[in-house]
Amino acid sequence: MGDPNVLEMVQEEERRASREERFFEVNEFKKDEQSKDSIFFRDGIRQIDFVLSYVDDIKKEAELKAERRKEFEQNLRKTGLELEIEDKMNSEDGKTYFVKIHAPWEVLVTYAEVLGIKMPIKESDIPRADKTPFSCMLGPLKLPRNVKHPHAEYFTAQFTRHRQELFLIEDESSFFPSSSRNRIVYYILSRCPFGIEDGKKRFGIERLLNSHTYSSAFPLHDGQYWKPSEPPNPVNERYTLCQNWARFSYFYKEQPFNLIRDYYGEKIGIYFVFLGFYTEMLLFAAIVGLACFIYGLLSMHDNSSSTEICDPEIGGQIIMCPLCDVMCDYWRLNSTCWASKFSHLFDNESTVFFAIFMGIWVTLFLEFWKQRQARLEYEWDLVDFEEEQQQLQLRPEFEAMCTHRKVNAVTKEVEPYLPLCSRIPWYFLSGATVTLWMSLVIACMVAVIVYRLSVFATFASFMESEASLKHVRSFLTPQITTSLTGSCLNFIVILILNFFYERISAWITKMEIPRTHQEYESSLTLKMFLFQFVNFYSSCFYVAFFKGKFVGYPGKYTYLFNVWRSEECDPGGCLVELTTQLTIIMTGKQVFGNIKEAIYPLVLNWWRRRKARTNSEKLYSRWEQDHDLETFGSLGLFYEYLETVIQFGFVTLFVASFPLAPLLALLNNIIEIRVDAWKLTTQYRRPVAAKAHSIGVWQDILYGMAVLSVATNAFIVAFTSDMIPRLVYYYAYSKNAIQPMKGYVNNSLSIFLIADFPNHTVPSEKRDFTTCRYRDYRNPPDHEEKYFHNMQYWHVLAAKMTFIIIMEHVVFLMKFLLAWMIPDVPKDVVERIKREKLMTVKILHDFELNKLKENLRMNSSDFAKHLIIQENKVQLAKSAT
Repeated sequence: MGDPNVLEMVQEEERRASREERFFEVNEFKKDEQSKDSIFFRDGIRQIDFVLSYVDDIKKEAELKAERRKEFEQNLRKTGLELEIEDKMNSEDGKTYFVKIHAPWEVLVTYAEVLGIKMPIKESDIPRADKTPFSCMLGPLKLPRNVKHPHAEYFTAQFTRHRQELFLIEDESSFFPSSSRNRIVYYILSRCPFGIEDGKKRFGIERLLNSHTYSSAFPLHDGQYWKPSEPPNPVNERYTLCQNWARFSYFYKEQPFNLIRDYYGEKIGIYFVFLGFYTEMLLFAAIVGLACFIYGLLSMHDNSSSTEICDPEIGGQIIMCPLCDVMCDYWRLNSTCWASKFSHLFDNESTVFFAIFMGIWVTLFLEFWKQRQARLEYEWDLVDFEEEQQQLQLRPEFEAMCTHRKVNAVTKEVEPYLPLCSRIPWYFLSGATVTLWMSLVIACMVAVIVYRLSVFATFASFMESEASLKHVRSFLTPQITTSLTGSCLNFIVILILNFFYERISAWITKMEIPRTHQEYESSLTLKMFLFQFVNFYSSCFYVAFFKGKFVGYPGKYTYLFNVWRSEECDPGGCLVELTTQLTIIMTGKQVFGNIKEAIYPLVLNWWRRRKARTNSEKLYSRWEQDHDLETFGSLGLFYEYLETVIQFGFVTLFVASFPLAPLLALLNNIIEIRVDAWKLTTQYRRPVAAKAHSIGVWQDILYGMAVLSVATNAFIVAFTSDMIPRLVYYYAYSKNAIQPMKGYVNNSLSIFLIADFPNHTVPSEKRDFTTCRYRDYRNPPDHEEKYFHNMQYWHVLAAKMTFIIIMEHVVFLMKFLLAWMIPDVPKDVVERIKREKLMTVKILHDFELNKLKENLRMNSSDFAKHLIIQENKVQLAKSAT
């Protein structure tokens, strides 16, 4: 009687009896009276935690698949799961069977202990850190408290069956959140065996899905996203998310992170926390970038360089050398008047300041994100988190390919093993494929360069001869026209290459036969990021660091493949073209990505509903509605992170050339958050909940790009913009004390004698001038070392290299100091963690102590009763004698 295990059995029996009583109260429940929105079994009591679906197969493997399903479902029942099958005659299409799965309390408590799920033991006495100095001003941005914090904060501990009384269990049906329930069921599904084939034990729902034994496996959404649930269904969190998160009219509101975590799990929750935090930080960069742009706009008319270029008496009198051989004519410098003014918008005194600012901003972003992540780990009970076991589970493909067995050094169990010699050929093929595709990207970029070189002369002659283009010729020069069309063509090529490479990289990664899901994802991440880095950024690197740097000079130009003359920059530098290239690729990618994310699942879902002979979700059951939605997939988050990281590269690597990049990224992310929320809530099946305590390998990639961005922006300011040559002229070569920059344009152009042109390159028509100008620092024709670089060239080059060294050291020093000053874990979070650990230990200690006292008291009572009985027996024996 004093045995605590006996007490637990009695309590468990009472709970089971209570459930049976509830069942018999509703035993008159008719199936055809069941609501189409019901998420329960036909008895109206047992909640559906997971759904499997399949169709009859008429092929040769039909019997094998049926046998697999029978064995699999029998084994599921043996684990304690409860199943209910919907016949195909009850489905809308008349073809699909549905297997509904319910995890009873006994299963949930068993596997909650196995998975180490933390559950509440006492309401926390630590107040929420919601109050900020600007809380009153940020009121319109806040969500209702019941949406932002749907549950109170608790001290938690890992759940154990033998300490159930310790936990705050008010209602067994709602104690475990739906995300934990479907995670537990998926854990069982992924380990449940379904037979022995080829002498090997086969198990796991993923293998059955790959072999098309089942067509899908998914947890149910809570209900319709457009209306709240009706009793007896629980609170419809999907509807709450749709109303407070997935609406575009709420673009200015904060996100309900705790509700996202409760519904979708920590892995998806942390992605939205990261995207939201990144967007908040972009606000500061966007404000500073916009201020720099406005400064350039306001100072445009005071810019002496563009004033001289546009002046008919200065720029109008400077004859420039032809930009291509034979077909291109000489041209006057003032024809680039508009381009020089536009260049000043992005190439002015604020450029250096903004490049340094962004170097500091990216450090602050990454350091503050580490703090935000640490706070999130505490709030979401991830402090002692270990890697998700699903990620470390062997992939079915790996097991299928393995013919060897080896003892695992950790688990001491015999596991499939693939020798390195079997993998090496695939590694070589993988490396060769990635290299080939990266080379293909470079080849396509060269093809675009050839296009620009070949059509430039055509644009130049056409625009010169066409009278109707006279009015646009002042701002739509052949250089700008070629740049715009080339950038658009390059963007189209990028999308096409990306489309094919995504599929090839997935195939190659599969052929490598990674051991675990984590290895698979890491390998795919490396391939995809390397390719997309080259694919999206190669053209920007070319314009920033190569275009116009190896042109030569008139009479001795360099030629691409000995056919096409190398591209030259505008007299104002290549920064305008880099800005154009960056704007088109970045904006085009973001617009295309958002349209694709919104339209693609919408069209697919419409087609599925049409095939199901209905156009209304209101006419068929809850599981059929979810079955007809698009699958989010195991790599759904991977592509979301990849998209964000590529955007981060545009914002940081080339931001010195385009200070509006953070603003464009900010506007895109505001839309992106709501598009992702909308599609996840309304267009996708509910993903299986998974845990994650960080953004994983993407954080290392962000750190690498942050370091690289310091170097790229320093080189852009030094070699792509006109900032350093202007400063050298201002301090070393200007002879006008009142207007130091006067004469800079003339100083930056060298003189070439037309008579020195080779016959095959000079325009055929005779001219009444003898010299032309070109952008470089070289000696004039009458110098003894004519056309060699003059001393100013070396002064400018030395100044550029000095600037790069100084800027990199200053920014890296500030990055190091900021990283050292900002702790990875905030002080208040450290104190909260310590407080919770202390309270948890105290609560557990008190619980065990009280339990011990109770057992001792019961044992002493039993002992006293036993003594009394023995004494009574002795007395009876004496009286009998």
